[in-house]
Order: sequence, then structure tokens, then C-alpha cells
Amino acid sequence: MAAMQRHWDIFCRVIDNYGDIGVCWRLARQLVAEHDLAVRLWLDDPASLQALAPDLLIDRPTQRVAGVEIVHWTDDFAVDRVADVVIEAFACELPAAYIAAMAAASPKPYWINLEYLTAESWAESCHGMASPHPSQPLVKHFYFPGFTPATGGLLREMDLLARRDAEVSNRPPGEALEISLFCYDTAPVGELLDILAASPTPVSCLVPPGKPLAAVSAHLGGAGPWQLGQLRVQPIPFLAQDDYDRLLWRCAINFVRGEDSFVRAQWAGQAFVWQIYRQDEKAHLVKLEAFLERYTAGLDTATKAAAIALFRAWNTGQGLAAAWPDFLAKRAQLAEYNRLWAAELAGAADLAAGLVKFCSPKV
Repeated sequence: MAAMQRHWDIFCRVIDNYGDIGVCWRLARQLVAEHDLAVRLWLDDPASLQALAPDLLIDRPTQRVAGVEIVHWTDDFAVDRVADVVIEAFACELPAAYIAAMAAASPKPYWINLEYLTAESWAESCHGMASPHPSQPLVKHFYFPGFTPATGGLLREMDLLARRDAEVSNRPPGEALEISLFCYDTAPVGELLDILAASPTPVSCLVPPGKPLAAVSAHLGGAGPWQLGQLRVQPIPFLAQDDYDRLLWRCAINFVRGEDSFVRAQWAGQAFVWQIYRQDEKAHLVKLEAFLERYTAGLDTATKAAAIALFRAWNTGQGLAAAWPDFLAKRAQLAEYNRLWAAELAGAADLAAGLVKFCSPKV
């Protein structure tokens, strides 16, 4: 790679829980580890990263973790230098002083707005779109993650699937059906727990802190762990990203939410259920249907119906009891299909590699 692109700045505002920072932290680590880049990650709330990066010291204005320079983005932001590539994650709005410094730089940096993931077809036509700044000699490009070669791809480390397969092959089978539960507090958690409690065979439900555990505690009372018939509900600590990946590989069914865990569940090759972030006027359900249409296209009729029914029930709070038995009965077929789905997605360039290529000098 040319020296002019060695320095990258990623700006991230923590909007909701761990979704935004989860994506940015994975991206930053991969750019350093696989592309030998010097990456600064600017965060307005470094404490939110500590759960994902336990080595982080939240009282330091700047530090280095996993090769990434992490800087506390404060209101008194001062520009020391402008990077060769600047990523504005999820339209977080760069500081005005930094934009002015970008405009004064020569050559001008590549300016990328990293967008949220969507399976909607319009993302293909918007991916890579240029947006000239209204008053500065700068051009920002919109970069859309996605599920097709016409988009920016998905975050995936080069050895991810090989690591997954090696770990899964060495794990002895467990006696209980293991389920990971990562959700928003709007999910029908209580109804799910009641359904699982009536299981005729052992079930282990692993619940991280935050909104998932709060929803479980609100329904069951106390702080757990809980035993309800054949169901064991076990609180677990919040996991660093690599450990969370291993949890997804281990569990037979993964309930995930937002963007980061959603993508990682697809790489896991296990049955999963996605809760999309709720939006006004039910706009999120349009995005959910766009994904379901794309994701289930290769499934047989019965398995497709089972997957769609549970995804919809989990996101609307309606029909969960009716949808669960069919989904549970099809979990083996879904796991097999999801491994094929992951392999198909892995045939395209990953998001980090795509960004590096997109920002390479145009000859």
C-alpha cells in the first residue's frame, strides 16, 4: 500500500448500546492486523468500549489497545494532524475544525461515511456515491455494507471461518440445548422463557448483562441464575468480541440484535434469530423483510416458513408460541443452511479489504 494511505482516522459516537462501537472496533482492529495501517479510533464514550476491550483504561485521553490508538473525542477537540483516510461512522458528523483541516490538506484525504447495514436493494445504487461538501473542496463517499458484490461487504477477518471450524470440530456435544439471548428490552423475552420452561428436554439459556438480563430479571425476579423445569437461565459476563464469537459458535440457537452481533451470528453457522433496531413508523420491519427475502431464498418451503415466522414473531411480539416449535424442529436444517450461507457471503470481499481497495490511489 502507498504511504499516503497509511494513516486512518475512524470517528464514532456511541448512540445505542454497543452496536456502533462494536462495528468500529472490529474494523479498526482488522485494518491494523491485516492491512498494517496506523489507525486512530476517536470515541466520545470510551467507557462503552471497555466491555468489548477489557484492556482499555477509561481514564486516559489516549492509549493503544490491540494496535489501535484510541482517543477520547471531547468537546474541546483539537486537530493535531489529518489522516489519509477519514471514516465518519454512521453519519456521526466530524468536528468542524477537522473538516477545515481536511480542506486545507494536500492531497485531500479520502472521506468515507460508513453507513448502517441493510439488505434493501437501493443500497447497491447508493454504495460509493459521492457527495461534494457545500462549502469546502472536499468530497465524501457513502460506503454501504451489504450482502452482494455491488455493496461494501461484511466485516470478516481472513481466518474467521477456519477458526470457527477448528473450534467446533474439537468441542464435545453437550447434553442441553444451548441458547444465547442478546436482545433489546422490547423483545417478548418473558414469553420465550415461559415457552422454554415447558421444554421436555434440558435447555440452557445464556444471558449477558444490560437490556437482555434486565428483561429476564423483570420476568423472573431476582438476579439469577434460575431453574424452571428443564430450563436453566444463566447470567454471563459481557464478553470481549472474540469470546462472543466463540459463544455464537457454541450455541445451537443465537438470539442477536442490531448490526454487529447480527453479522457475527451469520458467520457462526448456527440457527439464529435477529431483532432489528426499532424505528419510527415501523420502518425497521421493511428492513427486516428485505433481509428475510434475501436470506431465505435458498431454503425449502417448510424451513423458510419456520424461519420467517419466528423472525417476525420476535420482532413484533405476536405469534411466538406458534412459531417456536417449527423453528426448533428445523434448527439442524437451519444450521446446515447457515454454514452454506456464510460460505457464500465469504466469497465476496470483506468490508475492511473493500474499504482499503476503495481508498487506494486511482491510477
